Order: sequence, then structure tokens, then C-alpha cells
Amino acid sequence: MASGVVELDVVQVGMGPVSRDEVVAVARHDARVALAPDALAALAATRARIEALAVADRPVYGVSTGFGALATRHIPLERRADLQRSLIRSHAAGTGPEVEREVVRAMMLLRLSTLATGRTGVRPVVAETYAAVLNAGITPIVHEYGSLGCSGDLAPLAHCALAMMGEGYVRDASGEHRPSAAALRDAGIVPVTFAEKEGLALINGTDGMLGQLVLAAHDLARLLTTADIAAAMSVEALLGTPRVFAPDLQALRPQPGQAAGARVIAAMLDGSEVTASHAVDDCPIVQDAYSLRCAPQVSGAARDTLAHCSWVADNELAAAIDNPVVTLDGRVESNGNFHGAPVAYALDFLAIPVADVASMSERRSDRLLDVRRSHGLPPFLAGDPGVDSGHMILQYAQAGIVAELKRLAVPASVDSIPSSAMQEDHVSMGWHAARKLRRGLDGLARVLAGEALSAARALDLREQRPAPATAAVRDRIRQVVEGIGADRFLAPELEAVVELVRAGALIEAAQAVTGPLE
Repeated sequence: MASGVVELDVVQVGMGPVSRDEVVAVARHDARVALAPDALAALAATRARIEALAVADRPVYGVSTGFGALATRHIPLERRADLQRSLIRSHAAGTGPEVEREVVRAMMLLRLSTLATGRTGVRPVVAETYAAVLNAGITPIVHEYGSLGCSGDLAPLAHCALAMMGEGYVRDASGEHRPSAAALRDAGIVPVTFAEKEGLALINGTDGMLGQLVLAAHDLARLLTTADIAAAMSVEALLGTPRVFAPDLQALRPQPGQAAGARVIAAMLDGSEVTASHAVDDCPIVQDAYSLRCAPQVSGAARDTLAHCSWVADNELAAAIDNPVVTLDGRVESNGNFHGAPVAYALDFLAIPVADVASMSERRSDRLLDVRRSHGLPPFLAGDPGVDSGHMILQYAQAGIVAELKRLAVPASVDSIPSSAMQEDHVSMGWHAARKLRRGLDGLARVLAGEALSAARALDLREQRPAPATAAVRDRIRQVVEGIGADRFLAPELEAVVELVRAGALIEAAQAVTGPLE
């Protein structure tokens, strides 16, 4: 697996889905977006159908009526621009801290992708404005709370739409907090006055939770490879055996993720003098602990869970979600596709292996520090035990994070608080599942960094040379953190390794020796 950097300069947004890599490229690496000709043609054709219905005598939901529990009121033609403006203003009701820039950019790209299918009935100018705002690096201010995941991510998407109107607040390309009107003006972008149907089309989607699922899947893939690298370092430092990772043993249980994890660990341990030194008949270590021996079973189950959730994400990326929606034969139909259950379940599902992989990592870390179980390593890996405490409190931090991750693994999607005068009487809470998963991934990265930091120190303390791949990872850590010695201010050292983990630098160091892992 590569380090995960997505290098795309321009993402074409057409009638078909954008890919997960394209979402990451726009959200994190500021790739530009361009509307494909087929999308512009589809937008124009569908808009003509909406405009015909707008002047018809028969009321059409979302075109000539109010919304949600107010859908029974017919809105006269001269008030419909007011209707759209009021919809966006009233729904832009988020509160709490700002949501991360990458999440907002992913959400906007995904809403643009749905608009480009031609199934929402908006004018081409609306889609073109979204693309222009993304390309200008302008990010609407979206807040932590406001979405129940049904009818889509209403409040977060409304804050984005509000910025297209030249209202509300944004951060410009330099990160400055500014009124939307000023930022749009300076970027040469004309605010949009929304016409019939367009307000609904901009807020009825799972784009916020889906964008966070895509970003989480990207990050977790890298973290699982890092988990296997850290596990290999710990197995080696604790005088574990690599024999349990043999392909024929893994094949007895044909779980694909498990086999992939075992391959990573085996490649990392190839050529180790440490493991060779105790591969003798009279070795006193009969069996390794579960946290060593079963590492690929746990990281592998996490991989297989991730594969399922990535499949869900790909299906959702191919969706055209709006209510009402314009069908291929020109009907305008109400539907329930905005309900976030498929995405919410996937987000909640991923929180379970995030917690469990971290839990196993913390157990390996604790074993490295315990003189009764570390097979000759000094207590807490201290330079001068008793005077120095070594990594004692590093494990405390890991334990605290793991406890938090277990709480975050409790699903959000089993909860539902009815809203909109009981019209929306069952909601997905998918946005909340996404927010807690992001916190979980941060915690996992920190726990894995702690294990890698302790395992690197433990390898330094062994007399024999480690495997070339584990040595390369240790040496990469040594570029930012000194080796064993008197106790130092530990927090900056941990944070430095956290950044290596997040950047995929430990994977890159290993792959310089092993070639592509997995």
C-alpha cells in the first residue's frame, strides 16, 4: 500500500460518480474541479422540465409548494425566490465549533457531483458557482451541530448554499474569516439568486457524512498498514516468533484481510537477527501473547470491515440524492433516498475496529514496558530505572485514548430523535457517526505512534540487529526523536511520531526496504 498521497490536478465532474481518490484530492490537496460537457447538457435539459412545471396549475412539491411539514401550501410565482432564500437562511442553523476545511470541501464536491447528474433540476449556473467557489479556495463556515442525517445533512449543506447567495461567512484561500459577499466579490464570483427547486436540491443530500466516510476510509487504510508495522516491531522487540505469520497457517482461515496483515508483518520481520537468535529448540518462550500472535487476525478483520464500508461509499458516490428528484423520463417524484442509514451504519461499523486495533496496540506497548513480560528489557524502557520513568506515562496516555475509543464505538445510528413536527420521525444520525469516527481515527493514530515510539526504543536495547525493514522504520523515527537516555520532555516526541504516522512516513520507510506492502 502506498503512503496515500493523491496527486490529481483537475477533477472532472460529470454525470457519473467521482471516485474516492478524487474526493481526497479536492478536499485535501486543492485539486481544481471542472464540469464536464455532459453534465452541463443534462443540467440544462432537466431545468427546462422544472421551469415547465413551475408555471403549471398543479402544485408540485419543492417546485411550487412549501417544504417538509409545510408542503401543503401552494406558493405563488412571485414569492418563489423568497421561498428559496428563506429555506436556505432558516436551515443554516448550525452551532458549535467550525467543521474542518477538508470536510466542507468534500461535502461541496459531492453536492456538485449530484447536481451534475441532471436529476436535481437546478440551473447550470448553480453548479458552475459551486465549482468556482471550490476553485477559489473559499470555504463556507459550517458548524459541528445541526444535522440529524435526514433529510440529508440539512444545516451543513445550507451553510454552503448560504455562501453561494453571498450571505453568511466563509474562510478565503488564505484562511481569513470573512463575509461571504466580500470573499466572492474579490474572487470575481457573482452570488446566485436561487429559483424554484434549487434550495431543496442544495440541502437534501448525504454529502457531509459521505465525505467524512471517504476521508476516514482513506486514513484508516494507511493506519492499518501502520498498525501491522508497529506490531512487527513489537513482535521483534519482545522476542516473538514470526512463524505464526506463515502463509500456509494463514490459508487455513481464508480471511483476505488477515492474510494481508500477516504478509505485512512477515515482510517487516524478514532477515531479523533478533528473531533468529531465539529460534532454538530450548527457547523458554512457548507461545506469544495474543496481542502479538493474533495481530493480523485483528488488523485483518479491520481491513475486511473497511472493504465493506468502502463498497458502501462507492455505491453512495454513484447516487443522485435529492427530494423531489427528476427521473430519467421527466417525472418529479418524492422519495426517501436522502435517509442516511447506509452511510451511518458504515461509519458506526468502522468505529469498532478503530477501537479494537488501538486496544491491541496499547496491550503490546504495555508488554514492552513490563519487566516481567518483556524478556530482558529494562523497566518502562528507562535509561536509568528508578531515576528515570522512561515511557511509563506514555502508556497511560494510550490507555486513556483507548478508553475513549471504546465509548466512541457505541453506534450513533441506533438513536433517533424525531423532528419537523413528526414529519421526519426517524433520522439516521449519520453526521454524528461521522464526527465521532474522525475523533476515533485521531486517537488510533496517537496510540499507534506511542507503540512505534516504544518499540523503536526497545529495538535499540536489543543486542542483535533488527530486520532491515523494522530498522528502517526505527531510523525514520530517530530522525525526529533521539534514542534512549535520561528522561526528556516526552510530549513533543510523541507528537512528532504522530505526525509521521499521519503522513504515512513509517510506511514509506518500510517500503523503501520491502517494496509495496500488501
